[in-house]
Amino acid sequence: MVAIVLAAGEGRRIGGPKALLALGETTFLARACALFSAAGAGVIAVLGAEAERVRREAGIPAEATAAVNPRWREGMLTSVWAGLDAAEVLGAEAVLLHPVDNPFVAPDTIEAVVAALAKGAAIAVPAHAGRRGHPAGFARSVWPALRAAPLDGGARTVLLAHEELVVHVPAGPDCLVDVDTRGDLVAALSS
Repeated sequence: MVAIVLAAGEGRRIGGPKALLALGETTFLARACALFSAAGAGVIAVLGAEAERVRREAGIPAEATAAVNPRWREGMLTSVWAGLDAAEVLGAEAVLLHPVDNPFVAPDTIEAVVAALAKGAAIAVPAHAGRRGHPAGFARSVWPALRAAPLDGGARTVLLAHEELVVHVPAGPDCLVDVDTRGDLVAALSS
């Protein structure tokens, strides 16, 4: 099981890479890596915009793999593909896809998705109040569908095209956090 933390975006709306946003004494990226490591998953951090700066300043744990996506400007799906390449090298049988802009996901949510995959789910997604959240788990059998997904639709198209494979895992609102602006960050920190 490997977590792919998608941290390649430039964070235009928030003023810089979200991977470097401060969260107490740590960064969004370091916190996300720690959450998945604590759940027993290997971690791949996919970098893109300002990759060298992020690598230097984000506090990526030594045991995590940093993969650079040279195609990050084309969208998040290219980072998924870069992460899958790294996961294959590591021999992973399943991945957890997680955007760096949610370092607030609860350990229980991660553990529930991991448990669903361990029980044989091809795709496991936490859900709260009828909405899908993160991390989304994908068994190796579904990776070809992720690789074939259209750039403009991303991984969401795989969920829609393979609804019969999706196991929805009950979760709290933590799975829905999405920090795109300073206002989102203030709201997330205050909840």
